[in-house]
Amino acid sequence: MELSGRVVLVTGAAVGIGRDICIEAARAGASVVAADRAEPVDTVAAIADIGGDAIGVIADVTSESDVDSAVAAAVGKFGRIDGLVNNAGIFASLQPGPFETISAEEWRKVMEVNVFGCFLAARAVVGIMRRQGGGRIVNIASTTAFKGVAYLLHYVSSKGAVLAMTRALARELGGDGILVNAVAPGFTVSSGVDEHPDQMRAMRTNAPGGRVLGREMVPGDIVGAVRFLLGPGSAFITGQTLVVDGGGYFH
Repeated sequence: MELSGRVVLVTGAAVGIGRDICIEAARAGASVVAADRAEPVDTVAAIADIGGDAIGVIADVTSESDVDSAVAAAVGKFGRIDGLVNNAGIFASLQPGPFETISAEEWRKVMEVNVFGCFLAARAVVGIMRRQGGGRIVNIASTTAFKGVAYLLHYVSSKGAVLAMTRALARELGGDGILVNAVAPGFTVSSGVDEHPDQMRAMRTNAPGGRVLGREMVPGDIVGAVRFLLGPGSAFITGQTLVVDGGGYFH
């Protein structure tokens, strides 16, 4: 129960990776604030089933007012925020293809959710963490930014920005006791992937063969790394990216 007494806010928490992160944080003893554009009722119910404490809030991470309201709800309910997991992102709904076919509108949307959303959430919690004497921010990145995966330039670029943001924020916030790290998963078979089989078919087929551990990756494979970066065992780690992909990329 290494997160006992701590409060963790997770974005993109209704389904998939975000949902599993919330449940794992609750298992570790944290009170959880599950934020998503859709009502995260299933996530909150799953946490209640294991005896955890959680609230759900509806929030679009690209909306400054929504993010601020989610943070206010967290503080109103639990009195503090110790950890932020920037998980919300666009991926599975994207149609892979040559970069010149990407519309400006889609490019902006991916950047807004995957990058601007991280900025808004970090900005919203940093004052609270400073007053508390510290905190943790964990950004969910992607191994695509290391590998230079083709035909998803907007997504890959957005995750490269998340890696850069992680390092720069770690430098800026270290003196306040706020540790900023990232987890970079490989291709993960989540509910979003299941909902878009046509777009994801090739990546789903090819991913296991590129790993030392030659199987599909699922959301449960990621949560241990996030839990570690939120907990006391990582108290002297900041500005780092932990790759979790079954040995597909050695970082």
